[in-house]
Amino acid sequence: MVTKAKTGVIIGAFVIAIIAFGLLLTWRMVGHGFSTRDEPTQIETFLARRVRSLATPRAARDAKSPVMGSEEVLSEAMAHFADHCATCHANDGSGDTPIGKGLYPKPPDLRKSDTQKLTDGELYYIIHNGVRLTGMPAFGEDVSGKSDIDSWKLVHFIRHLPNITPEEVNKMESMNPKSPAELKEEEAIEKFLRGEDIEPPESTHKHH
Repeated sequence: MVTKAKTGVIIGAFVIAIIAFGLLLTWRMVGHGFSTRDEPTQIETFLARRVRSLATPRAARDAKSPVMGSEEVLSEAMAHFADHCATCHANDGSGDTPIGKGLYPKPPDLRKSDTQKLTDGELYYIIHNGVRLTGMPAFGEDVSGKSDIDSWKLVHFIRHLPNITPEEVNKMESMNPKSPAELKEEEAIEKFLRGEDIEPPESTHKHH
């Protein structure tokens, strides 16, 4: 059972970490500006992770997934990740996307140990509730104390990311959200195939 004294120490440590983080951000903004193109310093990274850890309730860290892993669960989570998460995190979890590179702090590489060493409960809490002062929003429905099953399925997919295959990454590309330009191009192609256009549309999608 957590005593009042221990609770006070935890709250005190959390407040000190918040103050230190705020002072560091102020120093960087005054001395170096506040461009999101910069890479966070090691101190910023340490403090941000510490604050995230302190802000995650113990009950949440110790929570166990109600979803058993299976091929079906992994397939559903893969499609969900491709549609909702890959814009910032990339299909392979690397965070190497135009939007991801523009965020501050940058999305973590979900394949690396800093993410993989988190408990299932911590991963679920972050997915479901988001992380303040970052680009990570809260996903899933507000289920009022009940488990958000889709978020728990995503935990299984995140555990799979260190072993994701090139074939799986390629498959996810067809599940990624399409830009307005891509949707317009597809519509033009469909019209051409129906004979509504004389010339086939020029592709606006560039391959890199």
